[in-house]
Amino acid sequence: MIIEIGHFSVVIALVLSAFGMVTSVLALTTRNTDWVRVGRMAVTMIFLLLSAGMASLVYSFLTRDFSVHYVATTSNSQLPLFYTIAAVWGGHEGSLLLWVCLLSAFSTVAVWLHWRTQPAIMPYLIGVECLVILGFLLLILFLSSPFDRLIPAPPDGKDLNPLLQDPAMVLHPPMLYMGYVGFSIPFSFAMAALFSGRLGEEWIKVTQRWTIFAWLCLTTGILLGGYWAYYELGWGGYWGWDPVENASFMPWLVGTAFLHSVMVQEKRKMFKVWNLFLIIVTFSLSLIGTFLVRSGVLTSVHTFATDPERGLYILIFVTTVIGLAFGALLLRANALKSRIEMDSMVSRESVFLFNNLLFLVAAATVFLGTLYPLMIETWKGAKVTVGPPYYNTVFMPIALGLLFLMGVGPYIPWRKASRSTLKKHFLIPRAIGTASTLVVFVLGIHRAFALAGAFVVGFAGAAIVIDFGKISSLYARRASVNPLKGAWAAFTSNQRRYAGLVTHVGVLVLVVGILASTIYQTEKVVSLRVGDEFVLNEYRVKLERIHDVRGKNWSAQEGVFEVYEGETLLTRLRPQKRVYDASQTPTTESAIYSKNMGHIFLTMPDVSPDGVAVARGVINPLILLVWSGGGIMGLGVLLNIFRPHQRRDDDAL
Repeated sequence: MIIEIGHFSVVIALVLSAFGMVTSVLALTTRNTDWVRVGRMAVTMIFLLLSAGMASLVYSFLTRDFSVHYVATTSNSQLPLFYTIAAVWGGHEGSLLLWVCLLSAFSTVAVWLHWRTQPAIMPYLIGVECLVILGFLLLILFLSSPFDRLIPAPPDGKDLNPLLQDPAMVLHPPMLYMGYVGFSIPFSFAMAALFSGRLGEEWIKVTQRWTIFAWLCLTTGILLGGYWAYYELGWGGYWGWDPVENASFMPWLVGTAFLHSVMVQEKRKMFKVWNLFLIIVTFSLSLIGTFLVRSGVLTSVHTFATDPERGLYILIFVTTVIGLAFGALLLRANALKSRIEMDSMVSRESVFLFNNLLFLVAAATVFLGTLYPLMIETWKGAKVTVGPPYYNTVFMPIALGLLFLMGVGPYIPWRKASRSTLKKHFLIPRAIGTASTLVVFVLGIHRAFALAGAFVVGFAGAAIVIDFGKISSLYARRASVNPLKGAWAAFTSNQRRYAGLVTHVGVLVLVVGILASTIYQTEKVVSLRVGDEFVLNEYRVKLERIHDVRGKNWSAQEGVFEVYEGETLLTRLRPQKRVYDASQTPTTESAIYSKNMGHIFLTMPDVSPDGVAVARGVINPLILLVWSGGGIMGLGVLLNIFRPHQRRDDDAL
């Protein structure tokens, strides 16, 4: 009965989403604000109803109601409580319901938060959000319902995919979805600006924190997914250019370009078309990612559905939204032409322009690599694979260019910069970048990408430190205080700018972790019996014993490996080869030891009946910098979100 209540709630939410679109039209045609109030209440009720639908599904999982088809296919009576909750969004139907529930939550907050400050565009905002909600609810109720009954009910469920029975997967999908749907708010405001003709900077300022928050959620979701892949899949890597990884990376790339580009419109009233184009592409890629993951057209551990009807519907829906958005942009193209022209190609505006272009080229590179195999299979019937060699070769130069611009940007003034000034400003960063390259070369690393990476990291890092140091010294001299107080005064006077610098520092730390763990990674695969050992760099790894262990819903063979540095025992690592009871699915569980910001990574992929174990050892130096850099990036974003509202006269974006 509970699941039927949830189903009915979602049906009513569908009706209200259509009604919300009608109220928007009536508000615009009659100029009666009462219709806007009705639309606002409709959005609020949609959220409450979808929350009830989500709650009914959670209840069905917690009570092990296997008469619900979705519960029976993604859960099991032996599944621990923690993963039982995660199973709610562990399949196609539940993940879509979570998506639209989060979308309605964002919509509700937006209409109540901006009700008084943006009354003129509120009908457009309600209409666009209700349109997107309606599209997803039609898919859920008619093609992907999580509320269907299974009669007769099976005695037990099939179980959640063992690879998804992991703490990171409890948080990873919701964070990604919050990033995806978070971009719907700036998208809706952009559409409101286009439909209403209010094409100034107001929509940019209103959505600034929405965009930053969505970007933070998407970044966090991507990093969590990378960490899950690192230790759960057992291959010792955090990014494999999997098609579904790419599906989340593409909107992140374009969304990052949008975050930077809006600064030019705020400061110089330029890039109006660019910014509308970028936010449309960002949200469109979020929807395309949904199509790729949930239509079954791509093969990945992350993908869910294989129903062609679902795929066709999602394709039509995504095409409709994208068509409406770009159609509105084309109709307003003449009104969006900026009267302000770029004074020089050597200016901060030009740096942002090149930044935009590189991010778009990067996204196009990933998009092509992701869809090329699908296009070849569709047209020629042949299966091809686009793997890391393609992405590393094509994407890395673009990434290095973006890092270089990250160091150049703060030094170049708006409008125009002289060559003599640039030479003077870039003297120290160039010297440090060159010194970094020489150090890496002396250490024996001669690969072109590694040397270029060392230069741009050194260059950009020095530029950031010197920039903040100069401003801090200026504030210290003004107030006759010590440099530390001057640094604090500089930060508090323009928190937005320096929060951005903190984020950039996090990017550099992450890049150092990527370079070090990629270039210096050592891997060895050996077969050994109890008592045997092998050498992994400066460590000796000895197999002490193999024994059986038991979990709540799995059994495993666990190897106990002693790791020595010289004659000193560092640790005992316990990798496992698991088999889950319900599905009889085998998995490889890694064991990790942290040392000097790096990892000793060990898995035991196989154990033969006669006791021969296959061990795979990996040394990943400085790999913790990848997630430490992500944490610093998150800190910078939070400082940006919670900065004071007022702007200062010395604000230099």
